[in-house]
Amino acid sequence: MTDTVQLLGISNAIVDVLAHVEPAFLEEIGAPPGSMVLIDEQQARDLYSRMGPATEMSGGSVANTVAGFANLGGSAAYIGKVRDDQLGDIFNHDMMSLGVNIRLQPSTHGAPTARSHVLITADGQRTMQTYLGACLELALADITEQTVGEPKAILLEGYVWDIAEGPQLAKKAAKIARENGTAVALSLSDSLCVERHRDSFEDFVRNDADIVVADEDEASALVQAEGIDATLAALSGYGKLFAVTRSEKGSVILQGDEQVHQAATPVETLVDTTGAGDAYCAGFLYGWANDRRLSECAEYGTYCATKVIQQVGARIERGLLDGR
Repeated sequence: MTDTVQLLGISNAIVDVLAHVEPAFLEEIGAPPGSMVLIDEQQARDLYSRMGPATEMSGGSVANTVAGFANLGGSAAYIGKVRDDQLGDIFNHDMMSLGVNIRLQPSTHGAPTARSHVLITADGQRTMQTYLGACLELALADITEQTVGEPKAILLEGYVWDIAEGPQLAKKAAKIARENGTAVALSLSDSLCVERHRDSFEDFVRNDADIVVADEDEASALVQAEGIDATLAALSGYGKLFAVTRSEKGSVILQGDEQVHQAATPVETLVDTTGAGDAYCAGFLYGWANDRRLSECAEYGTYCATKVIQQVGARIERGLLDGR
């Protein structure tokens, strides 16, 4: 279990259930287009029964990144909580089929496996109805020297802070990482998550993280700044490696006095924006883990994100960066 890998992800384990729907379906279920709404177990069962043909695969932000990292050719492992049910089996089987080392056994009790119903309309917009279930039961006891091992980097997502013992288990993982010479990366998840946990995030970024991946809104919420220039100036004071994505404006990589500005790639047909940030993170960390220059890391992230938004789902195609 402690085999050395390049990247270990720690996050909410969620099965993505992706389906194309008409706008009328969103009206029927009362879902505002483009929204992400948390639902309970019964609502999840009812929605699943009403959906048409769907694709089911392992999901959740960092899980998407870990799966993408593995498909790019990196070695990866994962810590997240699923139940021993149908969707839990789908999650673990899917990750293991990509070569990802699953570090926790499915739970035999508690809530069912989490799932996110990703409803995609013809314009590529995603509307998400999410039941968190078992993923919220990830606990401090799940983070040990054995489950963490000695990866080159661990990657935590901001949503971990929404778990009851999330802040403590994040700190524990970072402590184990420091003792092993492992880098600690944090994905900030979304700006509302940053606002919920800003003080704790600020402490973690300042004292525990080495790498932070965020979009512009998340980064601005962290440092409480307005505008990209003020945000970058504030981030530079942390002395960490930041990858800040800016959608159609590209991305900025910041480390000390070094800044890399990466242009976005124009896209003619937008199919599904699901997981664009996760794909960028996968490409960026794949470059970092393989000792590429920061400019190359930014190029990898951009290339992966551009490909993902032109398809259904967040999964990076195997070998996407081969030859680059």
